Amino acid sequence: MESTLIIIRGNSGSGKTTTAKRLQEHFGRGTLLVSQDVVRRDMLKVQDRDGNLSMDLIRQIAEYGRGKCENVIVEGIFTEQRYGDMLRQLIQFYNGKAHTYYYDLSFQETVRRHNARSKRTEFGEDSLRAWWNAEDYLRVDGEVQLTDEMTEDEVVEMILEQI
Repeated sequence: MESTLIIIRGNSGSGKTTTAKRLQEHFGRGTLLVSQDVVRRDMLKVQDRDGNLSMDLIRQIAEYGRGKCENVIVEGIFTEQRYGDMLRQLIQFYNGKAHTYYYDLSFQETVRRHNARSKRTEFGEDSLRAWWNAEDYLRVDGEVQLTDEMTEDEVVEMILEQI
């Protein structure tokens, strides 16, 4: 089986997890979804620091899916500085059969989206501002920027057309 890697990145609150879950639901059984938050916070309970344990485990889980799952979705903030090399290695591991998306939203739109979700009570605008990373592109061929003007439905439809 030839597998496709789908990478979805962006700032906290941008819509990455929602998009990834919708794609997994669309593709159905056997679609592997690797969420940075699940691996880092839930499975390992580690801080997002250089060299944290989650980086290697995320890579290993994503690599496991190649040849076993038609689609492997990797989603998270994944700052370029900390995770860029690992993500580019994954793209190579998938022999370039990868689609990369980056939520390039304004801070105001990110806050608006964050305030519309259930996690809004866990942290607020001050935390979002402290974590904010503008224009954090991976700079790989075909990286698609998802913008303020695109609705969640439009993003999902576009990704499905490209896959």
